[in-house]
Amino acid sequence: MFQEKSAVFLYAVSPVHMGAGSAAGLIDNPIQRERHTGHPSFAGSGIKGAVRHGFEALNGDPALIDALFGPESGSGELHAGAISFGDAQLVAFPVRSLKGGYVLATCPAALARTQRLLTLTGISIDWRISNVSEGGCALLNDRLLNDGKLHLEAFEYTPNENESDGLAAIAADLAAKALPDGNALAFFREKLKNDLVVLSDADFGYFVENATLVEPHVCIDPVTGAAKGTGLFYSENLPPESVLVAPLMASQTRGGKQGEMKAMEVMAKMHTLLDGQLLQVGGDATTGRGLVLARIAR
Repeated sequence: MFQEKSAVFLYAVSPVHMGAGSAAGLIDNPIQRERHTGHPSFAGSGIKGAVRHGFEALNGDPALIDALFGPESGSGELHAGAISFGDAQLVAFPVRSLKGGYVLATCPAALARTQRLLTLTGISIDWRISNVSEGGCALLNDRLLNDGKLHLEAFEYTPNENESDGLAAIAADLAAKALPDGNALAFFREKLKNDLVVLSDADFGYFVENATLVEPHVCIDPVTGAAKGTGLFYSENLPPESVLVAPLMASQTRGGKQGEMKAMEVMAKMHTLLDGQLLQVGGDATTGRGLVLARIAR
Protein backbone atom coordinates (compact mmCIF):
# COMPACT_ATOMS: atom_id res chain seq x y z
CA MET A 1 0.00 0.00 0.00
CA PHE A 2 1.35 3.40 -0.96
CA GLN A 3 1.21 5.98 1.82
CA GLU A 4 2.35 9.05 -0.15
CA LYS A 5 0.88 10.26 -3.44
CA SER A 6 1.78 13.03 -5.85
CA ALA A 7 1.64 13.79 -9.57
CA VAL A 8 4.41 14.57 -12.03
CA PHE A 9 3.92 16.63 -15.17
CA LEU A 10 6.04 15.76 -18.21
CA TYR A 11 6.61 18.52 -20.77
CA ALA A 12 8.15 17.41 -24.07
CA VAL A 13 11.02 19.56 -25.33
CA SER A 14 11.85 17.22 -28.22
CA PRO A 15 9.88 14.65 -30.21
CA VAL A 16 9.19 11.61 -28.00
CA HIS A 17 8.83 8.05 -29.23
CA MET A 18 7.39 5.73 -26.59
CA GLY A 19 6.85 2.76 -28.87
CA ALA A 20 3.71 0.64 -28.89
CA GLY A 21 5.64 -2.48 -29.92
CA SER A 22 3.25 -3.40 -32.72
CA ALA A 23 1.66 -1.73 -35.71
CA ALA A 24 -1.86 -2.13 -37.03
CA GLY A 25 -1.98 0.74 -39.55
CA LEU A 26 0.22 2.54 -42.04
CA ILE A 27 2.78 3.66 -39.44
CA ASP A 28 5.44 1.02 -38.81
CA ASN A 29 6.51 2.30 -35.38
CA PRO A 30 3.48 3.93 -33.69
CA ILE A 31 3.51 5.53 -30.27
CA GLN A 32 1.64 4.25 -27.22
CA ARG A 33 -2.01 5.23 -27.00
CA GLU A 34 -4.86 4.63 -24.62
CA ARG A 35 -7.30 2.13 -26.02
CA HIS A 36 -10.49 3.89 -24.93
CA THR A 37 -9.59 7.48 -25.86
CA GLY A 38 -6.89 7.10 -28.52
CA HIS A 39 -4.86 9.75 -26.71
CA PRO A 40 -1.05 9.34 -26.68
CA SER A 41 0.27 8.06 -23.34
CA PHE A 42 3.47 6.93 -21.61
CA ALA A 43 3.45 3.60 -19.81
CA GLY A 44 4.31 3.96 -16.14
CA SER A 45 6.81 1.12 -16.44
CA GLY A 46 8.65 3.08 -19.15
CA ILE A 47 8.81 6.22 -17.01
CA LYS A 48 10.05 4.25 -14.01
CA GLY A 49 12.67 2.48 -16.12
CA ALA A 50 13.90 5.78 -17.54
CA VAL A 51 14.21 7.35 -14.06
CA ARG A 52 16.01 4.27 -12.75
CA HIS A 53 18.39 4.28 -15.72
CA GLY A 54 19.24 7.96 -15.19
CA PHE A 55 19.22 7.83 -11.39
CA GLU A 56 22.94 8.45 -10.92
CA ALA A 57 23.01 11.13 -13.65
CA LEU A 58 20.30 12.91 -11.65
CA ASN A 59 22.64 12.89 -8.62
CA GLY A 60 20.82 10.01 -6.95
CA ASP A 61 22.69 7.77 -4.51
CA PRO A 62 23.35 4.48 -6.37
CA ALA A 63 23.09 2.58 -3.07
CA LEU A 64 19.36 3.47 -2.97
CA ILE A 65 18.42 2.18 -6.42
CA ASP A 66 17.28 -1.30 -5.34
CA ALA A 67 15.42 0.04 -2.31
CA LEU A 68 13.55 2.66 -4.33
CA PHE A 69 12.95 0.82 -7.60
CA GLY A 70 13.24 -2.84 -6.64
CA PRO A 71 16.11 -5.27 -7.28
CA GLU A 72 17.21 -6.29 -10.75
CA SER A 73 15.74 -9.48 -12.17
CA GLY A 74 17.83 -12.49 -11.18
CA SER A 75 19.62 -10.66 -8.38
CA GLY A 76 18.52 -13.19 -5.75
CA GLU A 77 16.63 -10.58 -3.73
CA LEU A 78 12.86 -10.52 -3.68
CA HIS A 79 11.06 -7.34 -2.65
CA ALA A 80 9.09 -4.56 -4.30
CA GLY A 81 10.46 -1.08 -4.78
CA ALA A 82 9.13 1.87 -2.83
CA ILE A 83 8.32 3.99 -5.91
CA SER A 84 5.55 3.55 -8.44
CA PHE A 85 4.76 5.59 -11.55
CA GLY A 86 1.35 5.32 -13.16
CA ASP A 87 0.69 5.78 -16.86
CA ALA A 88 1.03 9.37 -18.08
CA GLN A 89 -2.12 10.76 -19.67
CA LEU A 90 -2.32 13.63 -22.15
CA VAL A 91 -3.22 17.09 -20.83
CA ALA A 92 -2.45 19.42 -23.76
CA PHE A 93 -1.30 18.90 -27.33
CA PRO A 94 0.30 21.45 -29.71
CA VAL A 95 -1.67 22.15 -32.88
CA ARG A 96 -0.54 24.43 -35.70
CA SER A 97 -2.52 27.68 -35.83
CA LEU A 98 -2.93 30.31 -38.53
CA LYS A 99 -2.28 32.97 -35.88
CA GLY A 100 0.23 32.63 -33.04
CA GLY A 101 2.17 29.73 -34.59
CA TYR A 102 0.52 27.03 -32.53
CA VAL A 103 -1.91 26.61 -29.68
CA LEU A 104 -1.98 24.18 -26.77
CA ALA A 105 -5.17 22.25 -27.42
CA THR A 106 -7.06 20.27 -24.83
CA CYS A 107 -10.62 19.02 -24.31
CA PRO A 108 -13.12 18.65 -21.44
CA ALA A 109 -12.30 14.96 -20.95
CA ALA A 110 -8.54 15.60 -20.73
CA LEU A 111 -9.05 18.45 -18.26
CA ALA A 112 -11.51 16.46 -16.14
CA ARG A 113 -9.11 13.52 -15.95
CA THR A 114 -6.26 15.84 -14.97
CA GLN A 115 -8.40 17.42 -12.26
CA ARG A 116 -9.38 13.97 -10.98
CA LEU A 117 -5.75 12.82 -10.82
CA LEU A 118 -4.55 15.95 -9.05
CA THR A 119 -7.39 15.75 -6.55
CA LEU A 120 -6.77 12.06 -5.83
CA THR A 121 -3.10 12.80 -5.17
CA GLY A 122 -3.97 15.46 -2.61
CA ILE A 123 -3.67 18.62 -4.69
CA SER A 124 -6.68 20.85 -4.15
CA ILE A 125 -8.02 22.45 -7.34
CA ASP A 126 -11.47 23.65 -8.27
CA TRP A 127 -11.75 23.92 -12.05
CA ARG A 128 -15.02 24.78 -13.77
CA ILE A 129 -14.82 22.75 -16.97
CA SER A 130 -17.40 23.65 -19.61
CA ASN A 131 -18.56 21.42 -22.42
CA VAL A 132 -17.58 22.48 -25.93
CA SER A 133 -19.66 21.58 -28.96
CA GLU A 134 -18.09 20.08 -32.09
CA GLY A 135 -16.85 22.84 -34.38
CA GLY A 136 -16.62 25.22 -31.44
CA CYS A 137 -13.83 26.21 -29.08
CA ALA A 138 -13.10 28.06 -25.88
CA LEU A 139 -10.08 30.35 -25.80
CA LEU A 140 -8.63 33.34 -23.97
CA ASN A 141 -6.45 35.05 -26.58
CA ASP A 142 -8.50 36.90 -29.21
CA ARG A 143 -5.33 37.51 -31.23
CA LEU A 144 -5.49 33.87 -32.30
CA LEU A 145 -8.64 34.64 -34.30
CA ASN A 146 -8.85 35.50 -37.99
CA ASP A 147 -12.14 37.10 -39.02
CA GLY A 148 -13.63 35.91 -35.76
CA LYS A 149 -12.64 32.26 -36.31
CA LEU A 150 -9.87 30.05 -34.96
CA HIS A 151 -8.00 28.24 -37.73
CA LEU A 152 -6.14 25.08 -36.72
CA GLU A 153 -4.44 23.15 -39.51
CA ALA A 154 -7.11 23.10 -42.26
CA PHE A 155 -10.08 23.47 -39.91
CA GLU A 156 -12.10 26.42 -38.67
CA TYR A 157 -13.61 26.75 -35.18
CA THR A 158 -16.11 29.20 -33.79
CA PRO A 159 -15.30 30.61 -30.34
CA ASN A 160 -18.08 30.57 -27.79
CA GLU A 161 -17.63 33.21 -25.13
CA ASN A 162 -19.74 31.59 -22.43
CA GLU A 163 -17.75 28.37 -22.84
CA SER A 164 -14.59 30.27 -21.81
CA ASP A 165 -15.85 30.74 -18.24
CA GLY A 166 -13.30 29.31 -15.86
CA LEU A 167 -10.67 28.73 -18.56
CA ALA A 168 -8.40 31.53 -17.32
CA ALA A 169 -8.06 29.85 -13.92
CA ILE A 170 -7.39 26.46 -15.53
CA ALA A 171 -4.73 27.85 -17.86
CA ALA A 172 -2.99 29.77 -15.06
CA ASP A 173 -3.04 26.68 -12.85
CA LEU A 174 -1.55 24.47 -15.57
CA ALA A 175 1.13 27.02 -16.44
CA ALA A 176 2.21 27.20 -12.80
CA LYS A 177 2.04 23.46 -12.12
CA ALA A 178 3.20 21.84 -15.37
CA LEU A 179 6.36 23.79 -16.24
CA PRO A 180 9.41 24.35 -14.02
CA ASP A 181 10.32 27.82 -12.82
CA GLY A 182 13.01 29.94 -14.45
CA ASN A 183 13.44 32.53 -17.20
CA ALA A 184 14.30 29.89 -19.81
CA LEU A 185 10.73 28.61 -19.72
CA ALA A 186 8.94 31.92 -19.15
CA PHE A 187 7.82 32.15 -22.79
CA PHE A 188 6.33 28.64 -22.71
CA ARG A 189 4.56 29.22 -19.38
CA GLU A 190 2.96 32.33 -20.86
CA LYS A 191 2.09 30.39 -24.03
CA LEU A 192 0.29 27.75 -22.00
CA LYS A 193 -1.39 30.40 -19.87
CA ASN A 194 -2.63 32.52 -22.80
CA ASP A 195 -2.96 30.13 -25.75
CA LEU A 196 -4.70 27.16 -24.14
CA VAL A 197 -7.66 26.24 -26.35
CA VAL A 198 -10.44 23.83 -25.41
CA LEU A 199 -11.91 21.81 -28.28
CA SER A 200 -14.65 19.22 -28.13
CA ASP A 201 -13.56 15.71 -27.20
CA ALA A 202 -14.16 14.59 -30.81
CA ASP A 203 -12.21 17.46 -32.42
CA PHE A 204 -9.34 17.03 -29.97
CA GLY A 205 -9.34 13.30 -30.69
CA TYR A 206 -8.87 14.01 -34.39
CA PHE A 207 -5.75 16.11 -33.83
CA VAL A 208 -4.05 13.74 -31.38
CA GLU A 209 -4.64 10.96 -33.89
CA ASN A 210 -3.61 12.77 -37.06
CA ALA A 211 -1.32 15.68 -36.09
CA THR A 212 1.57 13.78 -34.50
CA LEU A 213 5.06 13.89 -35.99
CA VAL A 214 5.52 11.05 -38.51
CA GLU A 215 8.94 10.66 -40.10
CA PRO A 216 10.18 8.38 -42.89
CA HIS A 217 13.41 6.46 -42.30
CA VAL A 218 15.52 4.33 -44.60
CA CYS A 219 18.05 1.56 -44.05
CA ILE A 220 21.30 2.12 -45.92
CA ASP A 221 23.11 -0.77 -47.56
CA PRO A 222 26.71 -0.60 -46.23
CA VAL A 223 28.09 -1.96 -49.51
CA THR A 224 26.29 0.26 -52.01
CA GLY A 225 25.75 3.26 -49.74
CA ALA A 226 22.21 3.53 -51.11
CA ALA A 227 18.86 2.79 -49.51
CA LYS A 228 17.83 -0.84 -49.34
CA GLY A 229 14.84 -1.68 -51.47
CA THR A 230 12.74 -2.74 -48.47
CA GLY A 231 14.31 -0.42 -45.92
CA LEU A 232 11.70 2.34 -45.84
CA PHE A 233 9.72 2.63 -42.60
CA TYR A 234 7.72 5.30 -40.76
CA SER A 235 8.07 6.25 -37.10
CA GLU A 236 5.59 8.28 -35.08
CA ASN A 237 6.58 10.77 -32.39
CA LEU A 238 4.69 12.85 -29.87
CA PRO A 239 5.51 16.47 -30.83
CA PRO A 240 7.43 18.92 -28.64
CA GLU A 241 5.34 21.13 -26.32
CA SER A 242 3.02 18.22 -25.45
CA VAL A 243 2.04 18.08 -21.77
CA LEU A 244 1.25 14.87 -19.88
CA VAL A 245 0.70 14.03 -16.22
CA ALA A 246 1.29 10.80 -14.30
CA PRO A 247 0.65 9.65 -10.73
CA LEU A 248 3.70 9.17 -8.50
CA MET A 249 3.32 7.04 -5.36
CA ALA A 250 5.66 6.03 -2.56
CA SER A 251 5.71 3.53 0.29
CA GLN A 252 8.30 2.73 2.91
CA THR A 253 11.29 0.79 1.61
CA ARG A 254 11.34 -2.99 1.84
CA GLY A 255 14.43 -5.13 2.29
CA GLY A 256 16.85 -2.30 1.64
CA LYS A 257 20.42 -2.57 2.85
CA GLN A 258 20.57 1.12 3.76
CA GLY A 259 17.99 0.93 6.53
CA GLU A 260 14.28 1.53 6.31
CA MET A 261 13.02 4.80 4.84
CA LYS A 262 9.53 6.06 5.56
CA ALA A 263 7.21 6.84 2.67
CA MET A 264 7.50 10.57 3.34
CA GLU A 265 11.30 10.35 3.06
CA VAL A 266 11.04 8.39 -0.18
CA MET A 267 8.70 10.96 -1.71
CA ALA A 268 10.95 13.81 -0.56
CA LYS A 269 13.90 12.16 -2.31
CA MET A 270 11.89 11.83 -5.54
CA HIS A 271 10.88 15.49 -5.35
CA THR A 272 14.53 16.49 -5.00
CA LEU A 273 15.59 14.07 -7.73
CA LEU A 274 12.96 14.86 -10.39
CA ASP A 275 11.56 18.35 -9.96
CA GLY A 276 12.72 20.57 -12.80
CA GLN A 277 15.00 17.89 -14.26
CA LEU A 278 15.43 16.93 -17.91
CA LEU A 279 14.72 13.23 -18.47
CA GLN A 280 15.11 10.98 -21.49
CA VAL A 281 12.21 8.59 -22.05
CA GLY A 282 11.40 6.23 -24.90
CA GLY A 283 13.55 5.39 -27.89
CA ASP A 284 15.98 7.14 -30.23
CA ALA A 285 18.07 8.56 -27.36
CA THR A 286 21.15 8.85 -29.60
CA THR A 287 19.28 11.22 -31.93
CA GLY A 288 18.18 13.55 -29.15
CA ARG A 289 14.63 12.23 -28.91
CA GLY A 290 12.60 11.65 -25.78
CA LEU A 291 13.62 14.74 -23.82
CA VAL A 292 10.99 15.79 -21.26
CA LEU A 293 11.02 18.21 -18.35
CA ALA A 294 9.61 16.83 -15.11
CA ARG A 295 7.66 18.98 -12.71
CA ILE A 296 6.25 17.66 -9.44
CA ALA A 297 2.77 19.11 -9.01
CA ARG A 298 2.23 21.26 -5.95
